[in-house]
Amino acid sequence: MAVNTLTINDQLISARAGETILEAARDAGIHIPTLCHLEGVSDVGACRLCLVEIEGSNKLQPACVTEVMEGMVVQTHTEKLEEYRRMTVELLFAEGNHVCAVCVANGNCELQDMAVEVGMDHSRFPYQYPKREVDISHKQFGIDHNRCILCTRCVRVCDEIEGAHVWDVANRGGESKIVSGLNQPWGAVDACTSCGKCVDACPTGSIFRKGATVGSKLGDRQKLEFLITARTKGEWTR
Repeated sequence: MAVNTLTINDQLISARAGETILEAARDAGIHIPTLCHLEGVSDVGACRLCLVEIEGSNKLQPACVTEVMEGMVVQTHTEKLEEYRRMTVELLFAEGNHVCAVCVANGNCELQDMAVEVGMDHSRFPYQYPKREVDISHKQFGIDHNRCILCTRCVRVCDEIEGAHVWDVANRGGESKIVSGLNQPWGAVDACTSCGKCVDACPTGSIFRKGATVGSKLGDRQKLEFLITARTKGEWTR
């Protein structure tokens, strides 16, 4: 297998050909912030928090979908990148309704954790206060579109691990939203297997188990890891 040598944050490392910068960095113990990345499913570069600077390029590149190259020189935590990440998190809070005190994921929210990591304690942007719907038509689960950050982890987990493809993204720009079926109420989608993988994959309190109280959402990431391993090793029939 071909191996590339590159430099990340002045640290010389080796990476397999075809690996992404994010994978190479994590193998080397270098942390790059992410929200849309989820081990075991494809990457789409949706959240833009993993942007890095590459020597010789005048554009910031998403580490999760940019493959390593021989001699590449990467910086992951420059002042410019820190400012972009803080601004991105501020925009996520401003465009949705992320009032932590009344969210089922309070204390167990990756967006909340990311705000702390990037040093965001307020948003310089005006809050949009959108009036988005809450769908609780499913017998076991609900989705609050006010808290969705369009990371599409639910879409990819449902499609690539469960194989049901219940979720998708509809519309464009500020009107973009996660939809179930052909924009049907979740409870009316026959393809849904009620597996709960989308609940475990959701980084915020957007998709939740019905009956959960404030601050009680705890994702079962071990279940996802088990399923990903089983799929990768072809252990479904054992």
